Amino acid sequence: MDDQRTSRGIKALALFFVFGSVMSGLAFFMLLFPDSPLEPLWRLNPKARQGFAGMGWWALLLMFVVCLGCSGAALGLWRRKRWGYWMALSILWVNVLADTINALLVDQRTLVGIPIGGALIAYLIAKGRVFSRSHRA
Repeated sequence: MDDQRTSRGIKALALFFVFGSVMSGLAFFMLLFPDSPLEPLWRLNPKARQGFAGMGWWALLLMFVVCLGCSGAALGLWRRKRWGYWMALSILWVNVLADTINALLVDQRTLVGIPIGGALIAYLIAKGRVFSRSHRA
């Protein structure tokens, strides 16, 4: 029963990273093609659009890297690979650090991401034994 529950939890976390991959990929294409039919989606978060506009081409690079990272973490978690485990942990740690810095310097509303990210990190660490060490691929 515990293995089945663990499996569901890891798969749910993998789907969380799939969602991150889809959203960052969507942002990448919306930045790459600014006058596309997707342009109205920026109304959901106009501050993000302004922030990305100020970054120039770095925003494209950032969204591309985030998309690749989330895709890799999702795949690695789904397959229970050790590299997927480390990739997911790294991404979550970077996100918690970014939320902390953003909360201190810009917007205290990002504080909500810290306990969520911390809980996901704690869950992954607790379930770290389920990730295979024998297969390096």
